[in-house]
Amino acid sequence: MRLNLLAGAIALAFAGAVCAQGTTAPSAGTAPRAGAGDRDMHKAEKERIDAAYKADKAKCDGMKANAKDVCMKEAKGKQDVAEAELDAKNNPSERNQRKVEEAKAKAQYEVAKEKCDDMKGKEKSACEHEAKAQFDQAKASMKGEKSASRGASRASDAPPATSSRAKP
Repeated sequence: MRLNLLAGAIALAFAGAVCAQGTTAPSAGTAPRAGAGDRDMHKAEKERIDAAYKADKAKCDGMKANAKDVCMKEAKGKQDVAEAELDAKNNPSERNQRKVEEAKAKAQYEVAKEKCDDMKGKEKSACEHEAKAQFDQAKASMKGEKSASRGASRASDAPPATSSRAKP
């Protein structure tokens, strides 16, 4: 079963690469479709990400208890980060790059929180607080970078300072 899933994931990855290489130039009489190759590449990458997620989930099937839960959170986090990176690659912008950072921080937080479930009592509580503190710090860091970049752009857009005294 696992071998079939792995073989399927590899086949999808190669199929995406073959589709990308198989595009030909349009004939002289036809106009090229705008972004057709980009859409195909995006779709192939999305399928590759989904296949990798399914393969990662399949690895978790043999595990038990909290180890399986941690594995599932790791697989989901990898998928979310990969999708955010794909969006940032296809549409580079500050907003999409911020989404990548948010996805990474959230994935780390979810995994750390799940790992805390193995603990009990005060140890578990401390672990959860530490995970939350790291997540909050990552979010604050992202907000700080966002406001710093906004402040820099506003300062460069501001008109030059003028004297408050009237000229004679």
